[in-house]
Amino acid sequence: MKAKLPTVAFLLVTILFMAALVLPQAVPQNRSLIVSGQPGQAPVIQIDGKSYVNIETLAQLTNGSLSFRGSQITLTLPGPAPNSSPAASQPASSEFSKDFMKAGIEVGSTIREWRTAISSAINNGYPITADFVAGYRNAATTNLRLASVAASTDSDRNAFQLLSNEFDNMQKFSNKLLAARQNMDNLTADDLQNDPLNQQILSCARSLASMAASGQFQDDGSCH
Repeated sequence: MKAKLPTVAFLLVTILFMAALVLPQAVPQNRSLIVSGQPGQAPVIQIDGKSYVNIETLAQLTNGSLSFRGSQITLTLPGPAPNSSPAASQPASSEFSKDFMKAGIEVGSTIREWRTAISSAINNGYPITADFVAGYRNAATTNLRLASVAASTDSDRNAFQLLSNEFDNMQKFSNKLLAARQNMDNLTADDLQNDPLNQQILSCARSLASMAASGQFQDDGSCH
């Protein structure tokens, strides 16, 4: 009975060995890793549902760098380019926003109409009344308020201050002419042409028109 034990043990070992040969083995699967926005690819090996990639190849693929310190490996990826920052897509600091540009042009237009109407009335001897002036003043006031709401950048706000100065000067000029008419003062075209406030309004209007044409804030002092 004892003589048969080695034989039995040998048979058991043989059976286990053959069973190991017929059991399914994990077969590595080769795939490729592609990094969005980067050329090339890195080989990936999948074993037992897990993916493995060579870190040196990954660093080259991402334009990164590897550093080694003791048992620690650090992969450093490049930062975003200066032109890719969100601020790069914003308008330059001196440019006007689209909405303010439109609103500012409307303000300038109504102030110009206001001045032209009063000047024409004076030159042609027509009466100037408070109701006549109120229509133009109210239109300019409304558009100035809309420009204030539309101002969203520093350039917008700086230009809005100049528009406000133009509006205030036009209000003063209008009140001056209205008072002169009520006092029965005889005003001529030369009186209007030589009036310092009228000249300042014209200079500011030209400066604002130049800024609107360029789309950028450029203060030349005409509206102060």
